Amino acid sequence: MTSRFRHLYPLALLLVLVVGACATSAVASRGRGSPPAAVPSVRPPLPAAVRPPSGVVPAFEDPRIREIVGAVSAARIERDIRTLAGFGTRHTLSDTISDSRGIGAARRWIYQEFQRISESCGGCLEVRYVSEVVSAGTSNRIPRDVEIVNVVAMLRGRSDPSRVVLLTGDIDSRVSDVNDARSDSPGANDNASGVAALLEAARVLSRYPADATIAFAALSGEEQGLYGGEILARHARQEGWRIEAVINNDMIGNIAGITGVIDNTTARVFAPGLHPATSEAELRRILSTGGELDTPARQLARYIARVAETYFPNLRVEIIYRLDRFGRGGHHTPFFLAGFPAAVRLMEAHENYTRQHQDLRVEDGVRYGDVIEGVNFDYAASITALDAATLASLAWAPPAPSGVSIRGAVEPSTTLRWRPVEAPDLAGYRVFWRRPTEAGWTRSMWVGNVTEYTLENVIIDNYFFGVAAVDVEGHQSLVIFPGQELWADEVSAEQ
Repeated sequence: MTSRFRHLYPLALLLVLVVGACATSAVASRGRGSPPAAVPSVRPPLPAAVRPPSGVVPAFEDPRIREIVGAVSAARIERDIRTLAGFGTRHTLSDTISDSRGIGAARRWIYQEFQRISESCGGCLEVRYVSEVVSAGTSNRIPRDVEIVNVVAMLRGRSDPSRVVLLTGDIDSRVSDVNDARSDSPGANDNASGVAALLEAARVLSRYPADATIAFAALSGEEQGLYGGEILARHARQEGWRIEAVINNDMIGNIAGITGVIDNTTARVFAPGLHPATSEAELRRILSTGGELDTPARQLARYIARVAETYFPNLRVEIIYRLDRFGRGGHHTPFFLAGFPAAVRLMEAHENYTRQHQDLRVEDGVRYGDVIEGVNFDYAASITALDAATLASLAWAPPAPSGVSIRGAVEPSTTLRWRPVEAPDLAGYRVFWRRPTEAGWTRSMWVGNVTEYTLENVIIDNYFFGVAAVDVEGHQSLVIFPGQELWADEVSAEQ
C-alpha cells in the first residue's frame, strides 16, 4: 500500500535491519536485558492503491514487513511466558475462580492483555470469549462437565473483513497424568510460548491496517482432546468466516533436542494432505491429474517458507508432509477437518520429551518438566516474527484465485485459466510451475491482469502448476493448484 514511497525509506534504516538479522533471526538482537519496549500505538493511514507503471512487476518484498519483523520483542515474549507459567497450572480442569492460579486466571489475563493492546491502538481489536460446555464422559479425559473457553481477538480487515487469516496457540498445560488438574504444570514451552506469540504478533500487527481480518485465538482443551479448536471452527462456520489460513503455534521455544542437537535456526511446518472425507470421484481425478502434494495446507507451508527466505537470513523452514508429528495431534487439526483446508502447525525443529507432559521431578540426574529454563526467548521471538510477517503478507494480499483449471494433454504447451479475483488493488497474477521432484515452487512468471495464460513449450506432463493473485504492491496470495479450492462454497460451485 506504500510501494510508491519505497524510495523515500532511508538507506540507514534498511542497513540497521539487515545487521540486526544476523543473530538467531532478525529479532534475536533485540536485547532481553532491557525492559520490554512499548509498541507505538499510531496506526498509519491506508493510502490509495497506486498501480505500477506499465512493464513494472510488483515485488514480493515489502519494507513495512521488515519493520514488523524488527518490532517483535524477545523481552516482551519472555515476560508473557513467565506470567503464564506463573499461574501454577493451566490444566483445562483446573481452578477457574482464583485470580492467581489455574486456567481461569490465565484466560482472564490473556483477555485483559488483548484489551490493553486494543486500547493502545484506539480500539482496533474486537476481543471476546468463545466457549461451549463439554459433557462428562465425552472422553476419558473429560471426567466432569467443563466449560472450554477460548479467547479471541480480531483485527478487522478494511476491504475484505470476512476473509480471515488465523493464528492460534493453546492456553492449557498438563503433567504426566492427563487428568491431573492440581499439580504444578507451568507449561512454559507447551504452550505458553505459543500464546506469548499470539500476544506479541497482535501488538505488532495492530499498528498496520490490512485488507483481510487477522484473528488471534488462545484455545483451551487441547490436551483433553482438541476441544477449543473444534469449538472455534464451528463458531467460524456459523459466523461465516472465510478462513484462508490457520497457523497453529504449538511449542516454539525449545532449541535443545532429545538427541542432544542444538538448533536455533530451523522451524518445522506440518502440512496435511487430502481430507479424509475426500470423495471417490475427487480421488480418481487426483489420481489422473495430480494434486495430493499441492493441497492448500501445503501451499500455506510453502508460503511460510518463502516469507522466511525473504525476511529471515538465519531461519530455515522445514516442511513436513503430514498432519502432525507421528501419531500425535495439534489444534490446527479441527480446522482442517471442519473444511478449512489451509491449516498447518508451526513449531520448533527439535523436541525434548523430558520437558513435555511430565511431572516436575529429578530422576536419575535428569530434570523433568516444562519449566522456564527450557525456553529460548530469542528463538521464540524468531518464530513469532515469522508468524507476524506471514500474517501481514497474506492479509495485505488479494484473495487467492478460484476456479483454476488446466489443459495441455498431448500438446506442446500448457494453458491455465481462473476466475477473476475481486480486489480494489489487484495488479494481476503470477503463474508458478515446478518439477514433481521439487518441494517448492522454483519457476514463476508474471502474466499481468488476465484470466488465462499459456506457457509455451512447457509440457504439462513434466511439471506441477499453480496461480496466485498479486496486488499493486506485490503482496501475493496463496498459490492455488488446478482443481483445488480454499472454501467449500467454491468447491460446490465447481461441481
